[in-house]
Amino acid sequence: GNMSSRKGLNGACSVHEYTGSFVGQSAHFKMTSVCGHVMTLDFIGKYNSWDKVDPAELFSKAPTEKKEANPKLTMVKFLQVEGRGCDCIVLWLDCDKEGENICFEVLDAVLPVMNKPRGTERTIYRAKFSSITDTDICNAMNHLGEPNRNEALSVDARQELDLRIGCAFTRFQTKYFQGKYGNLDSSLISFGPCQTPTLGFCVERHDKIQSFKPETYWVLQAKVNPEKESSLTLDWDRVRVFDREIAQMFLNITKMAKEAKVESVSKKEKVKQRPLALNTVEMLRVASAALGMGPQHAMQIAERLYTQGYISYPRTETTHYPENFDLKGCLRQQANNPYWAETVKALLSDGINRPRKGHDAGDHPPITPMRAATEAELGGDGWRLYEYITRHFIATVSADCKYLQTTISFSIGPERFTCIGKVVTSPGFTEIMPWHSIPLEESLPHCEKGDLFPIGEIKLLEKQTSPPDYLTEAELITLMEKHGIGTDASIPVHINNICQRNYVTVESGRRLKPTNLGIVLVHGYYKIDAELVLPTIRSAVEKQLNLIALGKANYHQVLEHTLDIFKRKFHYFVDSIAGMDELMEVSFSPLAATGKPLSRCGKCHRFMKYIQAKPSRLHCSHCDDTYSLPQNGTIKLYKELRCPLDDFELVLWSSGSRGKSYPLCPYCYNHPPFRDMKKGMGCNECTHPTCQHSLSMLGIGQCVECENGVLVLDSTSGPKWKMACNKCNVIVHFFENAHKVRVSPETCDLCDAALVDVDFNKAKSPLPGDETQHSGCVFCDPVFQDLVELKHAAMRHPMHRGGQGKRQGRGRGKGRRPGGRLNPKKPKDKMAALAAYFV
Repeated sequence: GNMSSRKGLNGACSVHEYTGSFVGQSAHFKMTSVCGHVMTLDFIGKYNSWDKVDPAELFSKAPTEKKEANPKLTMVKFLQVEGRGCDCIVLWLDCDKEGENICFEVLDAVLPVMNKPRGTERTIYRAKFSSITDTDICNAMNHLGEPNRNEALSVDARQELDLRIGCAFTRFQTKYFQGKYGNLDSSLISFGPCQTPTLGFCVERHDKIQSFKPETYWVLQAKVNPEKESSLTLDWDRVRVFDREIAQMFLNITKMAKEAKVESVSKKEKVKQRPLALNTVEMLRVASAALGMGPQHAMQIAERLYTQGYISYPRTETTHYPENFDLKGCLRQQANNPYWAETVKALLSDGINRPRKGHDAGDHPPITPMRAATEAELGGDGWRLYEYITRHFIATVSADCKYLQTTISFSIGPERFTCIGKVVTSPGFTEIMPWHSIPLEESLPHCEKGDLFPIGEIKLLEKQTSPPDYLTEAELITLMEKHGIGTDASIPVHINNICQRNYVTVESGRRLKPTNLGIVLVHGYYKIDAELVLPTIRSAVEKQLNLIALGKANYHQVLEHTLDIFKRKFHYFVDSIAGMDELMEVSFSPLAATGKPLSRCGKCHRFMKYIQAKPSRLHCSHCDDTYSLPQNGTIKLYKELRCPLDDFELVLWSSGSRGKSYPLCPYCYNHPPFRDMKKGMGCNECTHPTCQHSLSMLGIGQCVECENGVLVLDSTSGPKWKMACNKCNVIVHFFENAHKVRVSPETCDLCDAALVDVDFNKAKSPLPGDETQHSGCVFCDPVFQDLVELKHAAMRHPMHRGGQGKRQGRGRGKGRRPGGRLNPKKPKDKMAALAAYFV
């Protein structure tokens, strides 16, 4: 059939249209996608202000609302435009709880604009699938169900609990500690019902390492010589003793014997079991331990492999294949890959082994390769993860590894020693997973009971017990799963959060070492209320949330009960905060003792100190006031100029030579002087009518990319002059090597932009006829045409878009957009892959 495809109005989602049949009738289909959650939960306006709201109110008083998760994508409007006039909707979202929740977000957007059903006619359908393959998609289309309201509610409950509990504790402790200490080096001292117990595991291991006291012990080591050239090392049956004199006594006794006598020889066939089918947690563990990928990164790669159709759905707790799963079909896909073709062909001809019986969580089949791939197709980490998933799958249908274990028991005098050897009889799955193979050992001599061997040497080895190492990510994932902290989907997020917050650092071997701040926080929670950091209470909450998903618990009751518990804990925490503060005092410096003098306070005219550690800020120790500053850049004094409103010395913020910079008044930045200004605005957004640094005096024209921004002259940028948008990261470079650039009070007749006066040195003037001065519009004046180029600011923060590009067309907002627009790369569209199956 024919399919037409186009971009939706938000530019991020494609819409694929075609005709076909649906429930026995001819139908016109429209297929599109969303980018993750459509809506997100947040407090209503005034409760988002940290200064005006007591955090305790966030537990019950503060009303919440659903807002668009990404307003720039205008997802609700896009869904309504496409859904208008449709009769039925089929939901193909990911088949897990989050996917179920998104189903209802989509329904809330489109049901009001869809055609009303006639009578009891069914209009809402849910497709259940685990991979993007012909069989799975067609099967899902032939067995459409309904979306599960209970699973969606359990996600709503988790979102509301995490928002209310997390925000209340985070706001309180961030304001309390950042108001007192200058070198915490974390812009947010966050608390999370899952994040904090995760950090707790890391600190618990750190405490064990710190409190460890090594002990000396002694081991008796004997070597016998079965033949002249060879020697065999024996293990002492007592293993070790902690008393030097007793160890010496055993050494003296055994030294009297000249020969070692064989007491018994036993041979046993042993089996090393093939792995269980792969679930998310095991995949994340292996990715971290063996492939050196963090859980967040591994999950992103797995999701990409899934949307491209290479593997089945990567979020699953199940390690058991359903009876009807086409194992042979999946295996046949791999028959031509040079890395494992021989193993696969042998399995297909000899018959596969049924995988071991694992745990069936009732969600999705285990993670399985769905189609063949090459290293060139997937590249780097994508291939490494795909290769592991494929090898693991082939191993689950291979035979167990079998080996023969020989144990020889010796006596030397009254002491017993043992020697063990292993010989592989059938490698089984270890052929495809060689890292699991039985290590090659020297073969044991052939001997029988009563045989005597000469003793080569007997010696006493002195050793020490060693402390445990820091937790690896793989060990942390195991602990989180065991204690029910987070879900297979959220575990990577919690681990990533504690790294981002500077609570732990990732050391070599992907080991997580807690920072000073992480350690003090956890010790403080233990001191005030251990349940805030222990996994027990969160684990109980997760069980309640699962009961909501199964329809066995009431959503409102679970929410109310849990919030009530945490509200009491919060009040107790606030009353007892001095306990944590005592620990903070020992590890961190007070504000007054940190930072270096930078600019003068407008109230007392003494120097305020600039504190560089996150979050960077200015502190006046005389007035005991702290002023927050823009982050992720450098701050320096701005020519000792003062703000005309409050007499504070101005400072200049810059994101680097390729970025943008603007001056700001520390007081106005924190206390907006005019009604139309918000907290966090610099001089480039200040509406003061006469100040020489304000938007009124330096603003040139509307931004060429964003809707509300204004391009403002950066008067510090000469001789490489530029103007930068005060809202987005657009930068316009112009008039390089000009001697002076000033914004004129006059405006352009064509586009309303402010005119610019430019003075050049005679030697370097690019103006026609060797002129050195010109006044004109940056956007419309033909003389300026070749002296202007547009770029994107190189920001220090990963959130900001890098990259730069020269513009061809030039024109001004007011309905005109410049030519050659730079479109950011759009997410790979899973729905395009899905739609292909129906056409």
